[in-house]
Amino acid sequence: MTTEPVDWNFPTQMAVGPGRIAALPEFCQQQGIRAPLIVTDPGLAALPMVTAIKTACDDAGMTSGVFADVQGNPTLENVEAGVVAFHAGDHDGVVALGGGSALDAGKAIAFASGQNRPLWDFVDVEDGWMLAKSEGIAPIIAVPTTAGTGSEVGRISVITDSAQHQKRLVFHPQMQPSVVILDPELTLSLPSHLTAATGMDALSHSLEAYCTPAFHPMAEGIALRGIRLTQQYLARAVHDGSDLEARTQLLVASSMGATAFQKGLGAMHALAHPMGAHYNAHHGLLNAIVMPYVLHANRSAIEPKITELARYLNLKDPSFDAFFDWVVNLRTEIGIAPRLLDIGIDDSDAELIGEEAAVDPTAATNPIAFSPAQYSALFRNAVNGEFNAIG
Repeated sequence: MTTEPVDWNFPTQMAVGPGRIAALPEFCQQQGIRAPLIVTDPGLAALPMVTAIKTACDDAGMTSGVFADVQGNPTLENVEAGVVAFHAGDHDGVVALGGGSALDAGKAIAFASGQNRPLWDFVDVEDGWMLAKSEGIAPIIAVPTTAGTGSEVGRISVITDSAQHQKRLVFHPQMQPSVVILDPELTLSLPSHLTAATGMDALSHSLEAYCTPAFHPMAEGIALRGIRLTQQYLARAVHDGSDLEARTQLLVASSMGATAFQKGLGAMHALAHPMGAHYNAHHGLLNAIVMPYVLHANRSAIEPKITELARYLNLKDPSFDAFFDWVVNLRTEIGIAPRLLDIGIDDSDAELIGEEAAVDPTAATNPIAFSPAQYSALFRNAVNGEFNAIG
């Protein structure tokens, strides 16, 4: 594999390779952006990386600004504050820079900047997106600094409704960024525990997309390759954060996972969304922890597909059990906690989590339609490290 720069269109324009961030001013001009608002998070905003990117834009004759009031699980209030900053600085486009939170917030700010309705009117239910003023959506360039969410190629922003303690999926086709820059050099400083959690998030996207029963062979093929890239490169990147090839391949696997999950997701995300809203825990870490428990619960519906996947991954004696063991061993190797209890989540809210998981949009494409009680039981299993039948 080479780490030489390369350009793709699938369908998003993507610039891939070390050093590609240098082309950001050119891409801004290409998209008609003269005054970009760089949306990032407080941690990144304090690093020289953001200062260098802003300076490069300013040196190219643009008037840039930085908005960094974005939480780990971005809220409606974060988006509203970002829209205020967008208008106050007379900005005409967004550069979303960071992990999934910054990307989701940036996309939502670009979208909401030209709307006259509340953001929740555009939640991904019953074609709410058709109420939007598409001409009011500012152009977006996405620059991920983690390899996990794949939000850079998505048309949805996951935003927390703090009042209701719910994660809502805001959708519009034009929320998909016009340009994506996958520069592995921007991920080199990512700590190993975040590399692990975000990488498992990418795996969960491809794995759930692959398992969902919807018919979408193209997405399924992308999911298979995304899983294999994670198999080959996640542990490498966790153990050696300077491995540029591994970093590049994980960025690609992340984008592939988010491309694949237009086919659907499932119970991992149905549980992770309410848990993220209630406990403000890292989304990728939640998906990583619940992954084997969901696989076990879905086994009767997915065993043939998982056996085929195990064969594709060249696992010894390919079977459901072989793949299950691979997932568990990978989690151990990269330092993922085996139980939710290990990250401070107990089962006192099991009924509430179960009720909210059952109505989460991602539950609709799980291979088995679990009831609220079954989701509660599945949550308890993940809390306590048990593989009991969920009814």
